[in-house]
Amino acid sequence: MAAQPYEGPPQPQRDEPVSRRGDQPPPRSRSRARQDTHTVSNQETMVSGGPPRSRRRSGQGGPPEPPRPPKKTRGGWRRFVPSWKIVMAGFVVITAGIFGMIMVAYANTEVPTGTQEEAIAQQSTIYYNDGKTPIAHLGMKREIVKLSQMDETVREATIAIENQTFYEDSGISIPGMIRSLWMTATGQQLQGASTITQQMARNYYDGLSQEVSIKRKINEIFVAVKLDDTLTKDEILERYLNTVNFGRAYGVQAAAKAYFGDKVTAAKLTPEQGAYLAARIQQPNWKADEPALQSRFKDVINNMAKVWPDKYGNLPQTAKFPKTAKDDNVNELGGMKGYMVTQVLKELEGRGLTGDEVRSGGYEIVSTFDRKLMIAAKEAVTSTMRGMNKEYHAGLAAVNPKNGRVVAFYGGTNYLTDPWNEPFQSKKQAASAFKPYVLAAWLQAGYSLKSFVPGNETVPKELPGVQKEGIRNSHNVGRAVDVVKATSESVNTAFVSMAYALPNKLDDVKNLVEAAGFNQETMEADVNEHSYQFAIGSAPVTPVEQAAGYSIFANGGKYTRYHVVIEVRQDKKVVYPEQRTAKSVVDAGVAADATVAMQEVLRSGTAQGKGLGSRPAAGKTGTNNDEKEAWFVGYTPQLSTAVGFYREECRTKSGKVVPPLHSNCPITPGGKPSKKYDINNPYTLPYEVSLGFEGAGPPTIAWQRFMLAAHEGKPIEQFPQKAEIGTPENIVPSPTPTPTPSADDNPFTDEDPFGDPGTDNQDCLIAPCGDDTTTGDDNVTTDDGGAVNDGFPQGGDDGGFGGGMAPAPRPSGRIEGQ
Repeated sequence: MAAQPYEGPPQPQRDEPVSRRGDQPPPRSRSRARQDTHTVSNQETMVSGGPPRSRRRSGQGGPPEPPRPPKKTRGGWRRFVPSWKIVMAGFVVITAGIFGMIMVAYANTEVPTGTQEEAIAQQSTIYYNDGKTPIAHLGMKREIVKLSQMDETVREATIAIENQTFYEDSGISIPGMIRSLWMTATGQQLQGASTITQQMARNYYDGLSQEVSIKRKINEIFVAVKLDDTLTKDEILERYLNTVNFGRAYGVQAAAKAYFGDKVTAAKLTPEQGAYLAARIQQPNWKADEPALQSRFKDVINNMAKVWPDKYGNLPQTAKFPKTAKDDNVNELGGMKGYMVTQVLKELEGRGLTGDEVRSGGYEIVSTFDRKLMIAAKEAVTSTMRGMNKEYHAGLAAVNPKNGRVVAFYGGTNYLTDPWNEPFQSKKQAASAFKPYVLAAWLQAGYSLKSFVPGNETVPKELPGVQKEGIRNSHNVGRAVDVVKATSESVNTAFVSMAYALPNKLDDVKNLVEAAGFNQETMEADVNEHSYQFAIGSAPVTPVEQAAGYSIFANGGKYTRYHVVIEVRQDKKVVYPEQRTAKSVVDAGVAADATVAMQEVLRSGTAQGKGLGSRPAAGKTGTNNDEKEAWFVGYTPQLSTAVGFYREECRTKSGKVVPPLHSNCPITPGGKPSKKYDINNPYTLPYEVSLGFEGAGPPTIAWQRFMLAAHEGKPIEQFPQKAEIGTPENIVPSPTPTPTPSADDNPFTDEDPFGDPGTDNQDCLIAPCGDDTTTGDDNVTTDDGGAVNDGFPQGGDDGGFGGGMAPAPRPSGRIEGQ
């Protein structure tokens, strides 16, 4: 048989497996060169099990291998899609980059150290002088307490509804964080899924804004994680529960009192009450019994039972929605409180403690005000004014002469409708109630009460700066009177002449009253404008200045600047002590002898029969020209009180008289909105008109009523004995002795033998008095050359030792003629 050419082993079919030797795995894929070498080197010992070569190399025999099918390649759009390997590699790179950036950002995030002012702001309380009875609470309702002072039920209720993993997590909740980020990224409101740590960080620390942004949320997360490392869980929870808003109050302590009564504290909360407060955190503006709040209350109860089944397992079956106290969020300035609060705030501001600081600093402020005497002051004035219309205004101020404390005052009935504080703000001419300061200067200069002074006309007759007709009296007291009678009968000519006879004339009087607390600029301006009328009361003063000024007579010549704050405490430490340094204005003997003269005012003078019974008292009446302003200022060793009255008539530009609105002249008709009238173009303006009575009338009556009530139960204290200081200085010769009058000729009966016919106004500054001279169509009363009611510079507190703190004139009041 002829030899056949070698064809190689038979080719396997495409769907048949290639034969393998035993269990030997198929050879690894190698390069074609290495496969060829392997095949050649083994031709003599083994037969290749792989498929034949597609081409035969030169020198090899056999038919050519059939061609393989062409390798498939992706076409069209698929060729632009990267392989999964590239995608995975890119994902890993991007993830690593993001993770790296997060780590860098986290490392660069600093834990805040500054605290938001509102987060720790605490309500301040102003008390009466007993330090226990509150007048008003100011600012944010919050009382910061320790975690140990919070019942565990409110702590656990808060954790159950706000952050069940609080004690296990690292300050963040991944599911809550993702949900919050998603809601923020889609422009929705911030979610309540933040952990307690995140909420505390946002509401407590300064620098974490409330804006809706991913940047803020990420920063908050970083801070929360770091805080979780630096603070204990209890510290975080304590700050949170002291910071969070519960609606009526901030912080769990104040909230407990606001919703369940002043006697309920955070330490005394029941499980239901604790759950109620925790339910309010999500929406603090919910009403006290709103259905949505009741639903969330149930969620809190159920969560408590789920998280702590041993303690609260039965709570869902037994818990009832708690009853809450009536919201006492009334205006703290209503009634008389507003007058007291504003004066306290004004004084503290003068000492560097602003109103905003008071409302957020958690201060306990003890005022000088005596609650009983404040009520007595109101009753004394309002009962005296009964039957008077709203055109009449009155102010009363009472000062303890030993320490300068304003123990009581009457500024008005309701601060919300009439915020003008009469005794602190109404500056009116002192009239004859100013004369005791001239008396004190006279005695201080070395002259005595036994001096005889002019009764009919001044000496000299023509005084510098005074009109030619001079200053006269409204009643005839004779050519000469001693200083005691000049005081009790309020003789104008006597006091003007006494001022002129002083070594430094008016300067001696001016310097004395400035030392006794009156504003220096105001006193100087009045002297420059009215000259010797200053000696008989042309200067404008307030009731509280007068009450404090008369303390030099009641307290042995010493003056203590009047004030309304005893002390300010913070965290049980006194941070603003009382300012009550006393200084001597006149000698004690001067004060004693001046008191002797002023006691006669109540015994036999212009206020005869209106004293305090067996209790020694002294004082002085004062009535301005045309009875536009009337005063009585009087004192005992325990109390100095001033009462002042005036009357304002509200007139339109056409002269029509309109009733006041809440004691103020209406800016618009009926106080209703108006396009024509406003604060710059008011509907009416106030004009001072005659009261129709003198200082010995309603002012003295109100003074007497208050002083009797104020001294009730107090021991009777005597004034010092008469000192009889100085030597007589007779400005005019002593009068010829006259026979002692019989009982029928008693000059101190109800009918005054010295009064002019038709008038008994013994305090009138300049004759003629009581006449109503009218000019023009507006029927505006004018003065006849006395201490006129024209403009005076109105200075505030000059910052010196003396001087009051009375602000600018009443905005509704315009001085006539302007």
